[in-house]
Amino acid sequence: MPNPALNERELAFLRTVHQGQIITGTVTEIASFGVTFVDIGGFTAMINIPELSWRPINHPCDVVAVGQEVTAEILDVDLERGRVSLSLKALQEDPLLDLQQQIGRTVTGPVTKVVPIGAFVRIEDAVHGFEGLLHASELTGGTVETGDVLTVKIIEVDVARRRIALAPGAHPTEPEPAR
Repeated sequence: MPNPALNERELAFLRTVHQGQIITGTVTEIASFGVTFVDIGGFTAMINIPELSWRPINHPCDVVAVGQEVTAEILDVDLERGRVSLSLKALQEDPLLDLQQQIGRTVTGPVTKVVPIGAFVRIEDAVHGFEGLLHASELTGGTVETGDVLTVKIIEVDVARRRIALAPGAHPTEPEPAR
């Protein structure tokens, strides 16, 4: 049963769109709780944080801005709640698939976080670059701190679980820039 709060125009619009459809709209608001609202032909749809990007982000502003035109895939049309959910990342190739082809590659990157199980090292030279875990058992030569630069080898990329495992890497003969 359709949401009674919807007016006839909104209800008619919702009946014209469907899951999997590609739609263009304009970002109208980025809520404090992280949801991005997009005007799609006079109806406000939403994009939850996990659907903005394959890459780790801190806030929707890292990906979109109010007034920006975006193209997204419709994930769901919920007539009962009067909602349309969108995804930007559904239209992008998962960059971890490319990274999976780089297992065995040695990179140098900064330690972004130290946790009891090890240290996270950014393996791409970008603010929102992927990070991998260098397990505590692999940390040789004492402690590491956030900001330390380490040379590591990519040993596993688990696309499904969104995890990257690292091992200590010998310094490459020709330094490869972190990507």
